[in-house]
Amino acid sequence: MSDTRNIENTNHISNDVAIRSSAPSVAATWGELLSGSNAWRAIALTGGVALHAINVHIVTTILPSVVRDIGGLDYYAWNITLFVVASIFGSTLTSKLLDVLGPRSTYLFALAVFSAGSILCAIAQDMFWMLGGRSVQGIGGGLLAALSYALIRIVFEERLWSRAVSLVSGMWGIATLLGPAVGGVFAESGAWRLAFWCLLPVSLVQALIVLAQLRGKQERSGAAVRMPLLKIALLTASVLLVALAGQAQDDGNKLLGVVAGLALGVLVAWLDQRPGIALLPTGTYTLKSVMGKVFACLCLLMIAGMTEIFVPYFLQTLHAYSPLQAGYMTAAMAGGWSLASLLSSARSEAQSDRMVAAGPAIMALSLGVLALLLPGDVLDGVDSTTEGLCFALALAAVGLGIGMGWPHLVTRVMRSAQAGEENRASAGVSTVQLYAMAIGAALAGLTVNAAGLSNPGGAEGARMAAYCLFGLFALAPLAAIVLARRLVAK
Repeated sequence: MSDTRNIENTNHISNDVAIRSSAPSVAATWGELLSGSNAWRAIALTGGVALHAINVHIVTTILPSVVRDIGGLDYYAWNITLFVVASIFGSTLTSKLLDVLGPRSTYLFALAVFSAGSILCAIAQDMFWMLGGRSVQGIGGGLLAALSYALIRIVFEERLWSRAVSLVSGMWGIATLLGPAVGGVFAESGAWRLAFWCLLPVSLVQALIVLAQLRGKQERSGAAVRMPLLKIALLTASVLLVALAGQAQDDGNKLLGVVAGLALGVLVAWLDQRPGIALLPTGTYTLKSVMGKVFACLCLLMIAGMTEIFVPYFLQTLHAYSPLQAGYMTAAMAGGWSLASLLSSARSEAQSDRMVAAGPAIMALSLGVLALLLPGDVLDGVDSTTEGLCFALALAAVGLGIGMGWPHLVTRVMRSAQAGEENRASAGVSTVQLYAMAIGAALAGLTVNAAGLSNPGGAEGARMAAYCLFGLFALAPLAAIVLARRLVAK
């Protein structure tokens, strides 16, 4: 047993050294990534995650229209819950499908599943039908999101990795800007079903690009098809319990759901370290490894970022913003993430280390500023334009704190993967990201309700909820500061 630990520690040390020695010495330019054949390959990779991300925001916008048409108000939130759970399930399948089918066939399969789910949603006659379609769509979307990261290592040379990662991350910001606008057009015209039908020609175009650009990228491992089905089922159940906790009305049931969900997550981690087929790469579950520190940082940043789900409510309740104004004000967070990710990519080793270390600090500071600005009367007496600018800058800074280190963290995951685990490591980024989002959303719901969002409710309840939410969630990036400094320490 001690010999095994010594071998693992040696591997972790080797990975820490390798992550620096393998870093590209010459920074790649955007021109290299977005010209010639690389440009089409970039479209092939980013198109999938853009399709997934835009769909998320379109559906959020049209859901009120869907409920008015086919009913099912009691199951409104399940459209999001089941989609996220199914996305996590899809992301866990990615590395095995890549081994068995190869990159091009796996991507086409993901597009086919996503399209099938879109058709089911478009023709849904009741809410249960719609929920089935959303689940199928979520599996395809999870595959597409994970493939966008996993194929970077396969399609591009290493010096382009951080640029490609930042481009993929940037798609979420674009989706945040386009999704509500597109969904709003369909919702206001009463043609919500067209929102799903319009995804099909986009998927077809994406399939044609993939067919052309991933030709010759059909490497397969030749290994027998073995899936960690028990671990996938437990992970899915873990996320579902945490998501259910966010829907519970009673605080006791909320806490019970989160504890049960996290307990299943711990069980998955324990099983994943035993002999067998692993979900996540070696080193994920120990902070002594590069992989463990990086994934822990990603989790903490994503959990803190889920404060955004209550920003529209606070802006409308406490500052009289319209729904549209509040929605696009919240988009500043995603915009900051995307802009920082794009601008920070392909920096030198020393610069990337500074960004990884500074990002959590900026995020913690920005959440602290929001804890003062959103609930209080700090901005009383200033004009509405100045007030809106202050909110937008603070929200954008939260996203900036995530985005400035994100490409470098994801790149470190790819470089620190052990031989034979490259696909598992790349696909694991989306699995970890989605899981952290589910955990963060449930914890945010618990926090605001315990702080009085619904009891006493109203402006006073919202004010206390905002103080507690942003103040407590600032602890997550503070913890990430410690991990980030250990990660970049010489």
